[in-house]
Amino acid sequence: MDKWMDNPWFIKVVALVLAVLLFGSVPKNDPDKPGDVNVPSDEKVEIIEDVPVKRIYDTDTLVVSGVPETVSVTLQGPKNLVQQAKTLRNFEVFVDLTDAEIGNQRVPITIKDVSDRLTVTIEPGYANVSIQEKVTKEFGVEAEFNGNIVEEGYIAEKPTVKPNKVKITGAKDVIDRITYVKATVNSSGKISDTITREASVLALDKDMNKLDVIVEPGVVEVTIPVKSSSKKVPIDIVRKGTPPSGVTIDSITLETKEAEIIADPALLEKFNQVRVEVDVSKIDEDTELTLPVIIGEGIVQVSPETVKVAVKVTKASERSISNVPIEIDGKDDGYEVDFLDPANGQANLTISGPSDIVSALSSDDFRILIDVSELDEGNHEVDLIVTAPQNITWKLAKEKASISVAKKDA
Repeated sequence: MDKWMDNPWFIKVVALVLAVLLFGSVPKNDPDKPGDVNVPSDEKVEIIEDVPVKRIYDTDTLVVSGVPETVSVTLQGPKNLVQQAKTLRNFEVFVDLTDAEIGNQRVPITIKDVSDRLTVTIEPGYANVSIQEKVTKEFGVEAEFNGNIVEEGYIAEKPTVKPNKVKITGAKDVIDRITYVKATVNSSGKISDTITREASVLALDKDMNKLDVIVEPGVVEVTIPVKSSSKKVPIDIVRKGTPPSGVTIDSITLETKEAEIIADPALLEKFNQVRVEVDVSKIDEDTELTLPVIIGEGIVQVSPETVKVAVKVTKASERSISNVPIEIDGKDDGYEVDFLDPANGQANLTISGPSDIVSALSSDDFRILIDVSELDEGNHEVDLIVTAPQNITWKLAKEKASISVAKKDA
């Protein structure tokens, strides 16, 4: 062994082997991965997203726009420092506008409270800012709502706002662009009563674009008065059918004679009544009914929806009246009129009506006649003309009489 150690070639071979082993242990960049960064093993790169940006300026007199709300911060350095900064986020990203003047300018976005041993990159690194004079002005608030939220048959009157004025603060050029200040009421369903809702106040330009301003108060109360579009109309009685035989309908009366209808204002004036239909075909005694009030198309509501109807009837009795003399009207003195049928010159009829009336009638209460004023000599068929008391019906046994008209002998 000592002999080998003394041999210079042996020493050279061993040195070569050690050199090869050391070369193989050194890390290499992969040419197929160009994005790899050769970072020392004790260093780390970390990207922190959505880091808020603080703005430093005179908030009492100025308004600043153009500063991004957040930025991305890339940290590179020792692993422990990068990890600590990422976890604690004890650094601050800011834009210092303390000495900036009114107008537009490009300013750097900087960071503080971060270790000097870390390399920091901020994206974006600059902001194009606008610095304007702060102005506060009072504006009236206009309430608005979608008319479709109002139930059909109801109308909404002008809404009221409380408070009806707000103070708006912002950059002077933005304040000068305010054209509308609106509080919009939203409703999840139809409304048929007065409502009060909270609504956010928006400042808008002439093109209805929302403006970046501060509104105080930002929420107001909006009251929308709602009332029904209604009027009162009479309830008409409409008879349906024919009463049973022997029954007379004396009267039909309503407990309620008017109804209130609700309809769209444009349609309301078209309706002047509603109706109740009474079917008299099955009524044979005094009856009280509850019937629906029938409305026309376009009426959305009626009150009352039903009414009580009282029907008074009289059951008729029937009897015959015989031997009522037939009178001759219009006879010329120079002519004679003889009855051929009925030969006795008397007619029979059947009467019906209220029993108390019918039972008290006699032949003397009826007048039956024929008109011969236009007749020439000869035989004729003429109509029988009946005059009868009221509230009864009658029917002749024969509708016509056969007569003979002749001149008297000289």
